[in-house]
Amino acid sequence: MTETKIIPIFPLDLVLFPRQSLPLRIFEPRYKQLVDDCMIGDGQFGVCLIDENNSVNGWNSPRLIGTIAKITECKDVELDGLQLHIETVGRNSFKIKKVISPIISQPENYDPLSVEGHQQVSEIHEKIGTGKKMYIQAEVEMIPEIDESISLEQWENLVQLWKKKIIHQALPQVVDSHGLDHVLEQYYLNTDTPTIDYIYSLAAIGAKVPNELQPILEATNIENLIQKVKELLTIK
Repeated sequence: MTETKIIPIFPLDLVLFPRQSLPLRIFEPRYKQLVDDCMIGDGQFGVCLIDENNSVNGWNSPRLIGTIAKITECKDVELDGLQLHIETVGRNSFKIKKVISPIISQPENYDPLSVEGHQQVSEIHEKIGTGKKMYIQAEVEMIPEIDESISLEQWENLVQLWKKKIIHQALPQVVDSHGLDHVLEQYYLNTDTPTIDYIYSLAAIGAKVPNELQPILEATNIENLIQKVKELLTIK
């Protein structure tokens, strides 16, 4: 039987891949509570792409496949402690088995960027009890990492697809194929020994929107992963 555990969940408008870095600015009270709890614990929470078709107590709902984020650094942006800056790195991906709703429903006309919105949520939380969790949690099971290797030929084929797509998207502007090699250099993607991480990074710079990357995160073997990246990079 697969082992499960309960972790905090942070739905975001992005897809985090294993071993990728993700800096975050934290300012909402519910996510400051999430970070505080993580720092007391193992420093880990789940990052999931927002599920635009569902909600949890009025809040953004997570897609069912996400990635564990490990906090590597946490510091105050200002001396007032109202904002935090955290550095994280992706670890294993996981599958949500059960969503655990936050104690607070999203208030009407809630503005996450306003001081008033933050005060509104904090006041509700104080009335309910500050020991209750304002953020979404989930019971999850870890997904084994893809440990298969990618050949240089497979990698070069993906790079050529990426170049063709970028050149096509730039039309009528002319983009030189050799010039795109400099882009690959900037992302440290010029290699003779490609790994899974290179595929994730190439997909990330080839996608227009985060939703295009979710199927790639959900791939469970090298064949499926390469096929999903090919679909992403093929000119429609």
